Amino acid sequence: MELRQVADLSPDERRTFFERDAGVDAVRGDVRDIVERVRDEGDAAVRKFSREFDGVEVANIDITDEAERAVDAVDDDVLAAICESIANVREFHEAQVPDDWTREFDDGRVLGKRFRPLDRVGVYVPGGTAAYPSSAIMGVVPATVAGVEHVAVVTPPADEINPATLAAVHEAGADAVYSVGGAQGIAALAYGTETVTRVRKIVGPGNKWVTAAKAEVRGDAEIDFLAGPSEVLVLADETADPAAVAADLIAQAEHDPNASVVAVTDDEALAEAVCAEVEARAPDRERAETIEAALDNGASGVLVARSMPEAVLFAEEYAAEHLSIQAEDDEALLDRISNVGSAFLGPYTPVAAGDYASGTNHVLPTNGGAKAFGGLSTDTFLRSSTVQRLSEDALRDLSGTVTTLAEAEGLEAHAESVRARFEDESHFGDES
Repeated sequence: MELRQVADLSPDERRTFFERDAGVDAVRGDVRDIVERVRDEGDAAVRKFSREFDGVEVANIDITDEAERAVDAVDDDVLAAICESIANVREFHEAQVPDDWTREFDDGRVLGKRFRPLDRVGVYVPGGTAAYPSSAIMGVVPATVAGVEHVAVVTPPADEINPATLAAVHEAGADAVYSVGGAQGIAALAYGTETVTRVRKIVGPGNKWVTAAKAEVRGDAEIDFLAGPSEVLVLADETADPAAVAADLIAQAEHDPNASVVAVTDDEALAEAVCAEVEARAPDRERAETIEAALDNGASGVLVARSMPEAVLFAEEYAAEHLSIQAEDDEALLDRISNVGSAFLGPYTPVAAGDYASGTNHVLPTNGGAKAFGGLSTDTFLRSSTVQRLSEDALRDLSGTVTTLAEAEGLEAHAESVRARFEDESHFGDES
C-alpha cells in the first residue's frame, strides 16, 4: 500500500481521491434497455434477464414462502446473530421516529407538522449464492419501524439462494420477497410486473448495474441515493494501533476491487507501521485478490499530513462513507468534520461493528455524497406535511402582508381569497 504526503499530491491524484467513480455512466445505455423491457414486458423480461445474467431459470419469482422456510434451514448460531442484529437495528431506528407536533401562537395561528409512512417500498438485497443478511436487515427494519404497510424485497436468483439472506429478510419483517436481481430487479419494483408489486420508493445497495437502474427509474419511483463501491477513511494520530488501522483498511478493501481505503495521519512513523501491517496481513485473507486490487487502486493509500488540521481538512473534503477516528481527541476531531456518512470513534469501534450489529445503518452515501445527505434511516420511509389553522383575528392580522405580496406577484385572485372572507368590512386590510 503506497505511502504519500498530502502536500505532494498532484491535482490528478487529489481528483482521484475526491471524485471517486462508481462506473455507472459506462452501463447507463444497457441499463436503459433492460429497464424499458421490464416496464413493457413484465415477468417475461424478468425471466429472460435472469437466464441471461444470472444463468438461472426462475420458476417462481415470488419466494416469500421460501424465505419463511429458510428460518429453519440456517444454523442456530447464524439465526441468533441475525436476531440480535435486528433487535439492535430496530432499537436504534425506533429512537429516530418523530412525533407529530403543533404549536399555538399568541396571535391565533396554530401550526404543526405530522409524519406518515410511505405505503409501499422496495428494498434491494444483494445475494444469489452469496450471503448478505446484513443488507436485508439494514433495509427492511427501518421501513417496518417507520410503519410502511408493504415492504417488498428483491434479491438475485440462484439455483439455491443462500438461506441466511432469506431468513434475515423474513425475520426483519418483509411482506414479500422476489427472486430477481440487477437492473431488472430495480425496474420490476419501479413499474411492477404481473408478480411484483409496484412501490413508491426503492432503497438498498448494489453494483453499478443496480445503481444505474436506480438513476434511470428515479422520477417514476423515488430512491434513497446512488451508491458506489465501499470506502473508509481512518484519521489517526500517534496513539493509534497500526494493526487496528490496517485491519480496518483491509476489511473494507475486501468488498470490491474499486473500494477506496485511506488512512491519514500526522505521524510518519505510524503511517509506515500501517503500511507494514497491511502488507503482512492482507495476503492471509480469503479474499486476498480483491483486497490487493483495492489497496493498489489510485483512490487508496496511506497519507501523511503536515499537521492534524491538514489531515482534518483532507477528511472533510473526502466526505467518507465510513470515517474511523483513532486518536486521543477523537470527539474534538469529529466536531471539526461535517461531511461523513457514519463515524466510528475509538480503538474498539471497528467499521464492521456498524456493518452488522451495533444498531446504526450501513447503507450510507459514497462518492462524496455525505456532503449533501445522510444514510438510510427511519426518515427515509416517512413523508412530512404541515398543518395550520388560523383564527379570524389571525387572518385579519396577516391580511395586509398576504394581499400585498400576492399583488406584488401579480396574483390578484390570491389576494381576493383573503378579502372575500371579510367582504362586510369596508376597511379590510387598512392598517392606517
